[in-house]
Formats: sequence, C-alpha cells, structure tokens
Amino acid sequence: MSRSARRITATVLASGALLAAAALPASADGRDHGHNRPAQRSAVVLGAIQYDSPGRDNGSNRSLNAEWVTVTNTGRHSVNLRGWTLRDESDRTYRFDLRLPGRSSVRVHTGVGRDTTRDVYQDRRNYVWDSRDTATLRDNRGRKIDSESWGRHHGGSNGHHGGMNNGHHGGIFNGHHGGSNHGGGPRGNR
Repeated sequence: MSRSARRITATVLASGALLAAAALPASADGRDHGHNRPAQRSAVVLGAIQYDSPGRDNGSNRSLNAEWVTVTNTGRHSVNLRGWTLRDESDRTYRFDLRLPGRSSVRVHTGVGRDTTRDVYQDRRNYVWDSRDTATLRDNRGRKIDSESWGRHHGGSNGHHGGMNNGHHGGIFNGHHGGSNHGGGPRGNR
C-alpha cells in the first residue's frame, strides 16, 4: 500500500473512532446521573448492622453505643469518606470526616464517644436504628453507594432477615456478607 493510501486509511479510521465516541449516549459514560441509583460498584459497602442494642433499652450512652453500623472498604486503596453520609429512613444523618484505609472497617455508633480509626460516634442522645429500617450510604455528591434494609423490608414483621433467632436480645443484620440476623426481640418503634 502506498504512503498516501495508508495516511488516508489512518485518517478515516481515526475519524470513525471519534464519531463512535461522540455518538455514545450520556448514560454510557460510566457515571451515575441520578441520586437514587447506585453509582458504579464501590469498594465501600455496608457490613454488619447492630440495629437493636443488646439488653435493656434504657437510653444510656452504653446502650446507644451498642447500636452501630459497620462501613467496610473492600478495596486495596484508601477511600476519602469526607462528606459521605449514613442515613436512616427518618432522615437522621451522620456525616463522615475520615479516610478509610483499604481492607478495613469502621463502626458508626449512635451515642457519644471519642472517634478512633475503628469507631466513630454520631454523638446522639436517642436511638437511630429501628427494628424496621433502612441504612443508606451516600458519597459526597449524594450518590447512593449502598443500602441495607431489615424488618418489614425483608418480608418479616419481627425484624428478622430470614436468619435465625438464637435467643439473644438485639438484632444484628449482616448485610451483603452472607451473615444471618441474630435478632431476638425487636425494640419496636422509638
């Protein structure tokens, strides 16, 4: 093939590639344009959730802090969670201000406490997670990253997620990670 024929062929191929890229619909750009659809699969997910603190619900800080949600970074690289939110169905919201290292987790406790690398505190004086609720994790742009529901959302009216009741008071929901709910007595509406 002559030199000019190769140039023309290369120009035609390059033009075709540009046209094909420009013709892609906006939804195929790999970004989530809606706030209620999950964004691209995130390495950060919700893990185990202790939605009903064990023992008597006496409103003490110890009881409040026995209610928690685990947020896990399943990836190898750290993720900046600054501005991310964790919210329940009643719009009670916790805003993160931390960097979560790769392959690590942080527990978000309801009560008052001193934040560490493994535990952070919402500094609330009332319970957040009900026996029938949804935890929603959103990134700093408001995009839904993950959510977990328990209670009526999973076909049960007793706060169980198809798991087993092992006689303990308190509900643990293990989300995506193959666990079971070990709830024994829903607290009811608070």
